[in-house]
Amino acid sequence: MTSLRTRRAALAAALLAALAGGGQAQDQVRLHPQQDRISDQAIDADLQGYQSVQDRIRVLNDGGRPVRDYHLSKAQCWLDVSFHEYSRNDRSDFPQEALDESVKLVAGMEQGVQPLPTDTPLVNDARHVRDDLWKRLRAIHGTPGFACAQQAVACGEVELVHSGNEFNQQQWRHSKPYIQIAEDLVNDAEALARQCGGPASPAATPAAQLPLVANVLFEFDRDRRGDIRAYSLESLDRALARIAEEKLELERVELVGHADRMQGQGFDYNQALSERRAKTVRELLIGRGIATDAIHYSYRGDTEQVQRCEGVAPRAALLECLLPNRRVEARFIVR
Repeated sequence: MTSLRTRRAALAAALLAALAGGGQAQDQVRLHPQQDRISDQAIDADLQGYQSVQDRIRVLNDGGRPVRDYHLSKAQCWLDVSFHEYSRNDRSDFPQEALDESVKLVAGMEQGVQPLPTDTPLVNDARHVRDDLWKRLRAIHGTPGFACAQQAVACGEVELVHSGNEFNQQQWRHSKPYIQIAEDLVNDAEALARQCGGPASPAATPAAQLPLVANVLFEFDRDRRGDIRAYSLESLDRALARIAEEKLELERVELVGHADRMQGQGFDYNQALSERRAKTVRELLIGRGIATDAIHYSYRGDTEQVQRCEGVAPRAALLECLLPNRRVEARFIVR
């Protein structure tokens, strides 16, 4: 997924660099409607608009606002996702509305507005996807480690909106790559927050207390070791590796088993299925050297769906969309 992020950044840099110096700063940048983007003149005008916002971000950075700053990062990420979708010929209002969010933040920074907003609008009526990732990002806002994690938090929030927009337009298959980018950014943000030095506010949660989180995903109606998606098992091993790399002390592991909604909300079958999944991951961790008495597990059946998937069809697509709900959330409590 890093390669997708790299390709997108390279595309933006290449096209915008071709127009460097041609933009004019303005508080509104209006893109041509999609049906009017049929001439070189219209496309060139839109690219000049993108460049004008990029130039304003550069001026703010040159003036002393660091690249890692939350609001500068968010303005850049809104600009990037807008341009990404524009270049993919997105016919919706998303490119314009994402660009508007970038311009709002840029104008606020230019005018010295305090405080600047930290909300993340679901532009173009984007679907609210992966509430678990939103909650993890919100938790970082309250830690002293936020100072080091601002860029990853800001871009993670924007990518979740981006993925929700893709979900609305073309369902799970097109949303999935951007959700993975957001999940990677959440993990990066938590790692940066844990490693962050500097004085801590007495009212804030110590950054080192942010747990490492891995979601182990299971195939539909399955609960054994061989039924785990390989890449999610790798996320478990990455979390363990990070504990060693960051020289953290593992206090305990909290496992919570979940199931999707396909057997009926609150149905006893899903309670038992989620318990078996938690036990399977418990045995995996014991096999990886975690002390038995350090692992605690619970199970919640289908009561906590992180991805709703309303209207997704056919059944095969629905089952794939519901995959994040068929999980065991592993929270590594460290200090």
